Amino acid sequence: MLLIPLAILGWLGMNNIRDEHVSPDIPNPMGAFAIMTGMLLIGLVTATFGLWLMLPEAAHGSGFGVSKWLVLPIVIALTVILLKMIPGSVGQNLTRQYRIFKNKHTWAMTIIYVMTFGSFIGYSAALPLTIKVVFGFQHVEVDGLMTHDLTNPDGPSALMWAWMGPFIGALIRPIGGMMADKLGGARVTQWISVVMVGSAVGLAYILQQAYASATPQDYFVPFMGMFLLLFAATGIGNGSTFRTIAIVFDKEQTGPVLGWTSAVAAYGAFIIPKVFGEQMGAGTPEYALYGFAIFYAVCIAINWWFYMRPNAYVKNP
Repeated sequence: MLLIPLAILGWLGMNNIRDEHVSPDIPNPMGAFAIMTGMLLIGLVTATFGLWLMLPEAAHGSGFGVSKWLVLPIVIALTVILLKMIPGSVGQNLTRQYRIFKNKHTWAMTIIYVMTFGSFIGYSAALPLTIKVVFGFQHVEVDGLMTHDLTNPDGPSALMWAWMGPFIGALIRPIGGMMADKLGGARVTQWISVVMVGSAVGLAYILQQAYASATPQDYFVPFMGMFLLLFAATGIGNGSTFRTIAIVFDKEQTGPVLGWTSAVAAYGAFIIPKVFGEQMGAGTPEYALYGFAIFYAVCIAINWWFYMRPNAYVKNP
């Protein structure tokens, strides 16, 4: 209910955020609404196409079985191209904004923001799934094979615990921004990246033990502690990367870069739970976290090369 008066106030009062140098000429709110609806429809169409590429024929898909790692860049590229083809001032404005793709910092910060914001929203979806599958069942050996379909009567409730991770990650984000203001965004990002690597590796070990135990609840407390630490690191990293973007890019490019990096990182809500689900189905959930840890290590190297090393492109922005 609170959204209704806020929407009315936004409709009537948000008249001070236009910048004629970067915004298209939109005559009235209804025109803006129509343009935004059209842009969202483009995103819906490209996402539907990507889903069609992945699904089997039995699910009304293409049957090609295209890998998600290939579908993701296809969907992003198609969306960007189709948005640019919008006629009039909107298309011209997007063409100007697309200059960010010629800036090497755009690509560096996209990868780093996937690590922080992408992990945050991805783990928000993966945490309840992990609690349910790993701790909600007993994992016992039957005739030499591990089975994972026996309900665990002592298993924790996903609904009771899953909210804690996203809550902590969102609550601590301003602290990450304040730390970055005092210490530098890249430095804070470097610290939390190391924490994320360690947390992911620790979680992998805990999950490996729990997924092979008839009493997985014995591992739940260290599991939640490590996961909450990981969420806290992603929240702090959201704030520190936000500062880095604001310092590295000029006023015209900061907004488009934030939009681009956030849009790409948002796919973490799809990729991370899917990877977790696949690895749980294979009986190796720890592999997902080992893979994420390797990705975080790559981000450490990128952050160091661009912003931390001697003679960095921009020193500790």
